[in-house]
Amino acid sequence: MQKQDHRTRVAAERRERMRRRLFESALHVVARKGPSATSIDDVIQAAEVSRGTFYKYFDAPDTLFDALALEVVNEIIRMAEPGVVRTEDPAQRVAAGMRLTIQLARRNPQVGGFLVRIGWPEMRKGEVLLDFLQRDLRLGMRQGRFLAMPMRLAVNVVSMTVLGAVHAILEMRSPGTYAEQAVESALRALGVESKEAVRLATLPLPPAQPLEGGLLAAAGTAKTPRRARAAGATR
Repeated sequence: MQKQDHRTRVAAERRERMRRRLFESALHVVARKGPSATSIDDVIQAAEVSRGTFYKYFDAPDTLFDALALEVVNEIIRMAEPGVVRTEDPAQRVAAGMRLTIQLARRNPQVGGFLVRIGWPEMRKGEVLLDFLQRDLRLGMRQGRFLAMPMRLAVNVVSMTVLGAVHAILEMRSPGTYAEQAVESALRALGVESKEAVRLATLPLPPAQPLEGGLLAAAGTAKTPRRARAAGATR
């Protein structure tokens, strides 16, 4: 029984390493070429794996991109959450979460470029994205901090503002206060009064550091030859 458990654990760890390997490779390629120009061959060449290995994990590039986008956004939210939950005000939480997400994407241009090209992942039940963002939006509506509106619309206000701000900061010459201006506009769209929106969008931000071993940390390091990494990964 112990040997069987060990084999199961080792197999699961191997699968996770390979999945992560494909994620990192796709992140590099898509940030450079864009999703429409990225093929399976591009990803497997960057990851140094076979086409058969790719299909063990994903049935198409789009499936990989969707999973990676969700992984990236969830990682950013996990990084921002410890600072966000310091306040009980849902409007302040949303404002801080948006600004931290923009800040983290700006500090990691490869990750920011990937999100701009792929877009915000679709809402699906039971994901970190829903757990954190919808929690604060729903509470804000109940408390009268936000206008009552369909949840999908509220999420779109937040997500599209974040993506637009990241795009403007990375691709165009934008003022240093662009993120705050974007967040202020989103808060007003959610129903926050103008002066209060300005206040919330300019409060000091808590620090947020990349998760150890996370994709954002990996994106900020120099790329090393795949054959020198992930010993034991199955091809």
